[in-house]
Amino acid sequence: MLVNGRALVNWCFMLFPRRTQGNHAAPPSAVLPFAAPSRGLTRRSCLLLPALAACGRRSVDAFRGYAFIANQEGKAVAALDLEVMAVARHIALEGAPTQMLAPANKAAVYALTPETGTIHEIQVYRLSLARKASIASSAVSMALAPDERSLYLLARAPRSVISVSLESLLPQWRLNLTEDPVDFAVAPAGGKAAISTTQGVWLADLPNRRLMGPLARGDFGALRFRSDGKMLIAANRGERRLSLFDAATGGLIAHLPVSVRPDYLCFNADGGQLYVTGEGMDAVVIVYPFQTEVAATILAGRAPAAMAASSSYLFVAGPESGGVTILRVADYKLIGLLQTGEDPGYVSITPGEEYALVLNRKSGDVAVLDLRRIGLNKSLGLLTVIPVGSRPVSAAVRSV
Repeated sequence: MLVNGRALVNWCFMLFPRRTQGNHAAPPSAVLPFAAPSRGLTRRSCLLLPALAACGRRSVDAFRGYAFIANQEGKAVAALDLEVMAVARHIALEGAPTQMLAPANKAAVYALTPETGTIHEIQVYRLSLARKASIASSAVSMALAPDERSLYLLARAPRSVISVSLESLLPQWRLNLTEDPVDFAVAPAGGKAAISTTQGVWLADLPNRRLMGPLARGDFGALRFRSDGKMLIAANRGERRLSLFDAATGGLIAHLPVSVRPDYLCFNADGGQLYVTGEGMDAVVIVYPFQTEVAATILAGRAPAAMAASSSYLFVAGPESGGVTILRVADYKLIGLLQTGEDPGYVSITPGEEYALVLNRKSGDVAVLDLRRIGLNKSLGLLTVIPVGSRPVSAAVRSV
């Protein structure tokens, strides 16, 4: 008997509706006179029926989880089911999201709408908006505390770093800043953070709510702490160099000149290599942070920008060329150039390194690359391209 997958999904959705009044989903027992058996038919299994009917059983190695994608112009978050490779739901927000965060130990992801200074909490299993909190008049970015009990909001109005409890989603304390912030980074062990501005870079003692600096003056942008937390790496865009500071004292360790304006920074999987791209050269600069030296400069397509690295590969987005450059981490060898869509501006790697997700801002879709196929050069791993919304700019991936 032929199976109509869409009809089966519609039938299942009538049995297991997601939404009641408001933004919360009702459990099956609230809709039916009895609770669904734990081994019985579920809404998630219904989503699989069309794929099974058309293609047979998917590989047991398929990633089971969602990529929550911030659609800036669409003012929504798309929940992309990576097991069936389809958008499960669009979650509307009041504002334009630009950043997503996914704590490892909480069944929620967080979206930031910076022009309203609002944090939105989305439940992973219900795919719905649970809470939101307006913390500031406007914000720049947010970062998780290492213990994942709170997050830090880098606010522009008022100029400050604000600690927000993830339990209550309320502000806990605020550290005032003297200049307009650009970027923010938290040390791996917590306790210390760094803030950059267009005029300098600062170090923050978070437990004591104390600001140290400026450590240096200049047009600073991206910030990273070395994986052991002992060094702060600050991108001096005006001088085209990386400034390295002792994270404990704020003292200068070294300046490392680079051949590009350091607009984007990305560590490899073990933190032993730092990749730098930006205006000035079609290349990736490779830095060894533990040796405090520039190791190499490698050509990497036209106008390389945002990056993401797995343990084996470095993916470099090229917004002007409409694709990604793939380099092998072990020897910096160019593996290939892959067209992914219009204006790729963000790359994310799934937690188990199954897929690389390339977000294409202009074409409004996501290219999914299978990392297990790249080594075999099977069209460099491109599995599919999925429309997700208007101007996708950030993603957070969660397994389920």
